[in-house]
Amino acid sequence: MSRDAQRPAPPLSYPLGKHHPERLHTPTGKTLEALTFQAVLDGRVTSEDLRITAETLHLQAGIAESVGRTQLASNFRRAGELTAVSDERILQIYNALRPGASTRDELLAIAKELEEQYGATSSAELVREAASVYERRGILSDSH
Repeated sequence: MSRDAQRPAPPLSYPLGKHHPERLHTPTGKTLEALTFQAVLDGRVTSEDLRITAETLHLQAGIAESVGRTQLASNFRRAGELTAVSDERILQIYNALRPGASTRDELLAIAKELEEQYGATSSAELVREAASVYERRGILSDSH
């Protein structure tokens, strides 16, 4: 094994687009380099190409964690989980999390959906925590 192969990979640095563009890809597999204005005009870049990927968010989480920003790292990881959820459903969940908008059972059903359908365990835990806090503070919906 060569000496270089034994060395750990250097840590990633921010911004990824400047320092590690080769690590960034769109959900459709395009490289950062392929995202040009001309490509948009030619119809080779669509809105789906402009969505962030779970991989990119996990890379960002690693950078945040490496500089001691553990909460930011957790937020990036949770966001990575949610890339599998449609925008429409994300907005519905966001609205359901407003104080007084949902019952405890409705919030727990959302948590179960996030966990079982999307594997979004951290996000599901956050929704469960919100249900408990809302219950303690008396800001759950009475019923629907």
